[in-house]
Amino acid sequence: MKVGILTVLFGDMSFEKMLDHVALAGCEAVEIGTGGYPGTAHCDAAALLKDSAAQKRFLRAVEKRGMIISGLSCHGNPVHPQAGQARKFHQAWRNTVALAEALGVERVITFSGCPGESDTSRYPNWVTCPWPNDYSDVLKWQWEEKLIPYWTKQVAFAAKHGIKMICLEMHPGFCVYNPETLLKLREACGEAIGANFDPSHLWWQGMNPVASIRELGPAIYHVHAKDVKINPINTECHGVLDTKPYTQEAARSWIFRTVGWGHDAVVWKDMISALRLVGYDYVLSIEHEDSLMSMQEGFRRAVAFMKEVCIVEPPPRVHWV
Repeated sequence: MKVGILTVLFGDMSFEKMLDHVALAGCEAVEIGTGGYPGTAHCDAAALLKDSAAQKRFLRAVEKRGMIISGLSCHGNPVHPQAGQARKFHQAWRNTVALAEALGVERVITFSGCPGESDTSRYPNWVTCPWPNDYSDVLKWQWEEKLIPYWTKQVAFAAKHGIKMICLEMHPGFCVYNPETLLKLREACGEAIGANFDPSHLWWQGMNPVASIRELGPAIYHVHAKDVKINPINTECHGVLDTKPYTQEAARSWIFRTVGWGHDAVVWKDMISALRLVGYDYVLSIEHEDSLMSMQEGFRRAVAFMKEVCIVEPPPRVHWV
């Protein structure tokens, strides 16, 4: 396995300066934002697609520092009920897939998206309970009329560009938010649909990431290294569905933390061992969203922590049996 970084953390740095910075810190891979919510600070996919010479320079800049590109990230909501928003996210997705093909990158990372409750909606509608029956009707419509048709077409589009790993991040607020919904979409649309496994989103929903890893198995295509800290007092009082701003840390049921500051090394080692058990031996991409720790300190601590818990060498020949 390799330790990587989602480079949007250093969007205020130039591309080459950012690469120097993360390579010096010990990163072996970069996950680069190409549009959508991650932005285009280090890679404007639409512009780079037009310039093959620039594409070669882009790749050389990464490779000469001894790193790889673990994936291109264009997280967005391509089934947003507002047509303009949906087009923006969809175009970022299409540009990213085409650029991944040009650069030889195998993985594109995004969200499943979430529609509204009808064709006249203005905002996404994330259904969290089956009753009153209105909610079940909405959920059925979202999946059958919007989500499955969209991703069926996008799996075919990606295949034309040689992309076989569409890494959907399971995130509350979107239709795919846990292993069950990820596997439901995968069954409907094909094995190109897989997970960008971010344990932080599972922990705060009350899941055990090790159990989720075992459930997903070979459907895990990319992994984010991000932690979460549950506040047991607030959670026992208010539950985990928390809409307070992330900056109200003391009042929230949970907050994102630098890896190792939400769960200890034993928990992370168990999770990484589980990843190896199901055949994942790729990049652990650090995503820093810790509001209690500066970007630089959080990044340094995360790299050091992941270096400690990461399994680097291939498994041995079992010589003792």
